[in-house]
This record gives sequence, structure tokens and C-alpha cells, in this order.
Amino acid sequence: MKNSSKKRNSGQRYRLILDELEKKGYVSVQDFSEVLGVSEVTIRKDLKELENKKMLLRSHGGASPLSALINDRHIDEKEKIMVDEKIRIANAANQLLNKNDRIIIASGTTLLYFARKISMTEPLTVITSSVKVSLTLCYNPNVEIIQLGGTMRKSSASVIGPYSEQFLNGLMCNKLFIGVDGIGIDFGLTTSNIGEAHLNQCMLNAAKEVIVLSDSSKFGKQGFGKICDIERVHHIITDKNAPQNILQLISDKGIKITLV
Repeated sequence: MKNSSKKRNSGQRYRLILDELEKKGYVSVQDFSEVLGVSEVTIRKDLKELENKKMLLRSHGGASPLSALINDRHIDEKEKIMVDEKIRIANAANQLLNKNDRIIIASGTTLLYFARKISMTEPLTVITSSVKVSLTLCYNPNVEIIQLGGTMRKSSASVIGPYSEQFLNGLMCNKLFIGVDGIGIDFGLTTSNIGEAHLNQCMLNAAKEVIVLSDSSKFGKQGFGKICDIERVHHIITDKNAPQNILQLISDKGIKITLV
């Protein structure tokens, strides 16, 4: 989409806005203003009108397509999506492990691929809410596993609830490896389940370093439950198809990004 001195009516601006969101996944108010040649006030009015018509998802500094809203899906279904990307992310995460690390592994298919790739020959302690992660790691003699307890969330084969949250309150681990359903500049990290979001918040408070493992499809998406602002993250590992405009905004906040 190129800037033009020709005046556009609101209908033309709406179409160009929606086209740009479809291509990029997230666009800031400032970028819209520069490309369309109108004020940021006008752009905000346009975005509000389109949101009222349920045609996009508006945030404080920009917008995402309505398709960015995430619905809960079963882990067995999600495990078959973007497999190559998840394996590359898992391999990169494995390189971050050190002897005697005490780490938390949250639930999710990318985290499950990470567990499968853990090749530590030195002692490692893993605390996890994911039953599948525990079952995967139980065959590794060097890994001590602490399986969190609570209410089983069947769609993710993981536990949530106060038992897990209370247990985490007394811990401090080196690293948290977390997966998400959505990553955005304004709404941060989100997941499709409120109970899981609350447990993830407790995991964040129990870790010195927060490392997000996420394929590129999660950028610009938004789940039902907010985990944290993007500023709480230290490191994101994702694939090379992640949208560059969002990655640049994240990098500008001092967050390390590894592309695989």
C-alpha cells in the first residue's frame, strides 16, 4: 500500500485498512496515518468505527484483524500444526539449558516439542503443569521432574488451579519456558483459558528469566486470558516467518529475539 496525495473517503480508507491488516497482522496508528496521509485522530476514529462493525480488533496503539481472536483447540490438533517450525524452536531452546538449572515448562505443543529435544547429560530440575511433558521427560535419568497438581484441563493435558499456584508461590527458578496463544504489543501475552493465564502469571513470578517459545502464527493474535505485558518477557524464540513490524517493536523494548 503506497501513500497518495489523492483524498480518500472513509469507505476507501476502511478497505485499505482491512487489506493492510490482512497482510501484516498488526499495524500501528502511526503507520496507518503515514500511509493514508491523514491524521492519527482520523485513523483512531476509523478504527473505532470498524471495531463497532466487528471488522477488526482495536488496541491502544493500532489494530489487528478480527481473525486474531483465538479459540481453544485440543493439544492433539495443535501438535500437528507448524511441526518443522516448532522443532527448530525446540532445538534453539535446548541450547539455553545449563547444568543444575531449575526450570519451569508451561503447557502447550511447542513446549512438548522442547521437552522431547532436551538432551542434558547433567542434572536438571523441571517443574511443569503439562502431563505430557512429564511423561516425555520421565525417561531421562538426569532430569528430576516435579509435576504440578490440580484440576486437569483436558484440551491441553495440563493442570490448573490453586494447588499449582500455591506450590509455585514458594519457588524461584532460573528460567520459565512458556508458550502462548497470542503475542501483541498492546495486549502482551495471552492464552485461550483464564485459569491457565492465572497459573502462567504465578509461573512468571517464580522465574528469574522468561523465555517465550512461539511459532510465527501467534503474533498479532489475542486469546481470552491475559498472561502479562510484553515487557515482562526477556527472550522470544520464533521462526523466521514472524511479522517483522511486530518483531521490531518488541526488539525496541529490549527483548531478545531469536529467529530459527
